[in-house]
Amino acid sequence: MKATTYVARQPDERGLIRYTATEHATWRTLIERQLRLLPGRAYQEYLDGLERLDLPRERIPQLDEINRVLAAATGWRVARVPALIPFQTFFELLASRQFPVATFIRRPEELDYLQEPDIFHELFGHCPLLTNPWFAAFTHAYGRLGLAASKEERACLARLYWMTVEFGVVDTPAGRRIYGGGILSSPKESVYCLSEAPEHLPFDPVEAMRTPYRIDILQPVYFVLPDLRRLFELAGEDLMAQVREAMRLGLHAPKFPPRAA
Repeated sequence: MKATTYVARQPDERGLIRYTATEHATWRTLIERQLRLLPGRAYQEYLDGLERLDLPRERIPQLDEINRVLAAATGWRVARVPALIPFQTFFELLASRQFPVATFIRRPEELDYLQEPDIFHELFGHCPLLTNPWFAAFTHAYGRLGLAASKEERACLARLYWMTVEFGVVDTPAGRRIYGGGILSSPKESVYCLSEAPEHLPFDPVEAMRTPYRIDILQPVYFVLPDLRRLFELAGEDLMAQVREAMRLGLHAPKFPPRAA
């Protein structure tokens, strides 16, 4: 597992996580910046979930505030975790309808990009769509499949997750919109992903699982869902058969340069 310099914050004796004024200011900067960018770019169901969560702008919310909304909407909750967790823990949490959230926020000098998923990425990027029954059902089914998968199968599932939950876009009658949390929490990628610069491919789960990615660059290719219901339908298909087909066919050549040593 990759090392990180960040440490998740622990709750006090009252169950509250105490953040500094600087950390609250970082949250305020991040959320206000994204709220200005996302109208006309974000998927409407995401925006509906964002409205339902009613995230505070001036401070980092407590996880119990998020849990009250998610539990009422879809039966999900968020779970406090360290900065990075093993695949096994990740799948166990999703299979039990718990979404992992590391309780730290990026430093001001890393405002625009952070490789580790911080509390802003998780709460702002992912939790709004967990109020949507279709998206919640797919995420639950994904976790259950991952628990039973081998190490090699999990690598395929990780690429599927990256191309959907993290960096997915969707076609709508109003135009192409963003639903992936990795994009929704990134100011640069929120604009770039809908431009003509990257490649946009019709969503195909086998092709998504065969597509390599890097976490430290703007994505060269995005898979486009016809609608969010496609993920819900995917949860009911024999996804492991598609994993095995992707493994049989092998990875595509990367559409990005190798990482510098």
